[in-house]
Amino acid sequence: MKITSIDTIAVGAGWKNWLFVIVHTDDGLHGVGEGTLNGFIRTTETAVHELEHLVIGQDPRNVKAIAKSLMESVSLDGGHIHRTAVAAVEVACWDILGKSLGVPIYQLLGGRVRDSILGYGNGWYRRERSPKDFVEAAEEAVAKGFKALKLDPFGLARDFVESDELEFAYEIIAALRSRFGSELRILIDVHARFTETDALRAAHKLAPLDIYWWEEPTTREREAPANSVALRCPIRVATGEMYDTIGQFFTLAAGGGINIFQPEPMSLGGISNTLSVADLALAHGSWVAPHQSGGPVATAVCLQLAACVPNFLIQEHFDPFNEPWTRNLVTWAPKLDPTNGHLSLPESPGLGVELNVDVAREHPYNPSAYLNIHREGWEKRLGQESSPETAR
Repeated sequence: MKITSIDTIAVGAGWKNWLFVIVHTDDGLHGVGEGTLNGFIRTTETAVHELEHLVIGQDPRNVKAIAKSLMESVSLDGGHIHRTAVAAVEVACWDILGKSLGVPIYQLLGGRVRDSILGYGNGWYRRERSPKDFVEAAEEAVAKGFKALKLDPFGLARDFVESDELEFAYEIIAALRSRFGSELRILIDVHARFTETDALRAAHKLAPLDIYWWEEPTTREREAPANSVALRCPIRVATGEMYDTIGQFFTLAAGGGINIFQPEPMSLGGISNTLSVADLALAHGSWVAPHQSGGPVATAVCLQLAACVPNFLIQEHFDPFNEPWTRNLVTWAPKLDPTNGHLSLPESPGLGVELNVDVAREHPYNPSAYLNIHREGWEKRLGQESSPETAR
């Protein structure tokens, strides 16, 4: 079996663009992958095609050899974008391998260790920033079956959070806790915006409200500040979504204090590297909770991992809160069990999903579809206003 070509499809999904990749072979099998990186869809798409010549004629079932070639043949490391492009192709090759053998990807990785995984909702609070509006939005999310929800209650606060802003964030979380009690897990995403001192100050303020985790509390520039916060934080710290190398997680583990690693499979170069992070976390006595704010193909990738990784904690899930038409973009989506908030796992061969290309092409790339958390109203996830320059 040989790879003959690679197609890319950039899809405008409202508040974000998604990039899908289809790897074709000479015997009719094809594989699907995703390479979504907020704000860099066209760049990543170009990277896929710029590297494409390295895999044409290669056997896609040699997944690790393909990924190694894509990373090393250019003699330089293209960073986050490079690894995202590699991930899209690597996942598509895993998809082909699974299909060729008639089994899901997780079966190739040792088989299931569970039949479902706890999911937490994100992207559910697309309305005004007030305690009342957050509670109303949470009502709708909980009605869908979620037992855990993540939010960023800090508006535009950055570096140093003012006392009134911190008090307002407290009121939002307190309203949620009052309405839903202890049964709802509340996860806080700081989006790496605070200094160490204010990340701790805010954590101490909110800790009495029983917060499940404190995500990305400070700068992404280095791993050490996250460790510094975690060692003194009254809330368990989770981080790692922006890391694009396994070595960064090694540094994180060595620093201590953090027991929830958040690898993003697309950022890391795909499934194999994410498994390496999971093994590293296991040796460290830690858990993985993969980041996933991309499209439904990336969701399937994470759920393949959830099926076979022993120390898999919980899965981020945006899909139910995306545009309604996105439900038709793929042939399979996880079901949410309202009794326990768990997501079902894929069962079909390969990745378990197929891309409906016609639907994808009906929603082309939108230059204004990206998230900017430093812009007023970002929590509504409406994308950005078009300008004459971006509309071209």
